[in-house]
Amino acid sequence: MKNDVRQIFKPEFRFGLGGVSLGNEFNKHTDKDAEETLEAAWSVGVRYFDVAPWYGFGLSERRFGHFLHNQRREDYVLSSKVGKLFKASKNNRHAEIYPLSDSPNDIVFDYTADGVRRSIEDSLQRLGVDSLDVAFVHDISPDFAFFPNGWEEQYHIARKGAFPALSKMRDEGIIRAWGIGVNTPLPILKVMEDADPDVCLCARQYSLIDHASAVNELFPVVRKKNVSLVIGSSLNAGFISGSPRYNYGKENFRIPADVIEKREKLRKVAAQYGVDLRTAALQFSSAADVAVALVVGAHSAAQIQEDYNSLKAKIPSDFWAELKQQRLIEPNASLPADPEA
Repeated sequence: MKNDVRQIFKPEFRFGLGGVSLGNEFNKHTDKDAEETLEAAWSVGVRYFDVAPWYGFGLSERRFGHFLHNQRREDYVLSSKVGKLFKASKNNRHAEIYPLSDSPNDIVFDYTADGVRRSIEDSLQRLGVDSLDVAFVHDISPDFAFFPNGWEEQYHIARKGAFPALSKMRDEGIIRAWGIGVNTPLPILKVMEDADPDVCLCARQYSLIDHASAVNELFPVVRKKNVSLVIGSSLNAGFISGSPRYNYGKENFRIPADVIEKREKLRKVAAQYGVDLRTAALQFSSAADVAVALVVGAHSAAQIQEDYNSLKAKIPSDFWAELKQQRLIEPNASLPADPEA
């Protein structure tokens, strides 16, 4: 039976720190950097943490676990991903896929029932904790480039294996909720038809730059099926705040001209109203009515502190009205509450 996800993601758990950056996807960071980032996150009040075996081929889970296993388990919400198993190998592929991770591990894709149970057990060992709150089936999506025979094959395996197994684990109380964690809307639409997920991780699909499909196609079905969303990558892997990349993958430095043009239009409106564009982007993504949490990436103490402060900043309602007037935001997109209301 599906759980009420809003009882899991109570207000104190609605802002989360994700593990991509501390898995060394974009740049190399030390264990000390990671510990300082996590300490700063905890200090400002972050109590939701989202990791995955994939991030750094185990590195991110190990780093988060080093910090979290010293905290009381009931004080935070924790999610990780399933579908990818790792084992140490002298001839591993980390240099090809996650070159900055220095991981000794090799990857095995396994979306079977036994595979997801093994994945959760492995994650708990790397994290040094006794339970996950949420398990997301990871990357069964058209954009994931590393499946040997395409994403549909892995989705079919998950539909028969991972999905019913996770529903059973939820009903047994091993996890509190499950869903999928992907970068495109199609798999979320499919899983809502094929299974009974509670909450899905909707990454890079609901941002100031790119949200039309989410608002007009995904969100109406999410509401109808009574599924919730965790919103991730609201800055499109840092693009909105100025990074020379857009989303993920080896070709993310090839940024479409229309995306660059939209960022420039957003910047002009932000400058007109004295608004920090990164702050606006975070608040926009967190305001979706179907969202129970926003997950951000950070690789330093200063960055997570800035993100936290961005969510507390006041943005004039005229700014949002201007974005809608210029059709930079979909007409039916939810907006942050008026700070003067």
